[in-house]
Amino acid sequence: MPDETLDSDTPRARGSYAKGLARRQQILDRAIEVFASRGSARTSLRSIAEEIGVSHGALTHYFRSREHLLVEVYREAERQLDRHAPHSVDVSAVGIMTASAERNRTIPGLVQLYSTLVAAALEEGHPDAHAFASERFARIRGELADHVRRDQADGRVRADVDALTVATLVIAASDGLQTQWLLEPDVGHTAALELLERLLTERP
Repeated sequence: MPDETLDSDTPRARGSYAKGLARRQQILDRAIEVFASRGSARTSLRSIAEEIGVSHGALTHYFRSREHLLVEVYREAERQLDRHAPHSVDVSAVGIMTASAERNRTIPGLVQLYSTLVAAALEEGHPDAHAFASERFARIRGELADHVRRDQADGRVRADVDALTVATLVIAASDGLQTQWLLEPDVGHTAALELLERLLTERP
């Protein structure tokens, strides 16, 4: 009698895979709830497992390290927030980041998590954080640059500025203001971005 193997085409394998995905999603959803309120305090993977209510073994089964878990938590939180955010091609690049800043004020823990990951990306020995930050910056630069080009074509943004440079500046302004807001909640994040918007729309 031939050995019974479990491959990806069998119903049992597909069922196990689906259950695994569902379990991983449950862990991420719970971790998002925890980190949204308190951020990513420097606790061990074991401590995080206890706080979100799963075994250490379950956590390490799906996430190879604490940093890998934090990256996936932020990515999933961002996906969930983006699904519920209104999208419009009429919103400017600065407007997109302003809306993001307003949203982030309700989830300071995730903002702190993001800042932690970006800081880690600048250090040696943090490949997950480095890949996360590099890929995210490249993606957002491209998306915002597309918005700037559309606005330039419609006459809503100065034509004498480079779209990709504007996108890079908007991200730098938003992230820098966000860091200041974490340290000083009274910093005028939105007002500063609105000023940047005016500078980009005014003709020289």
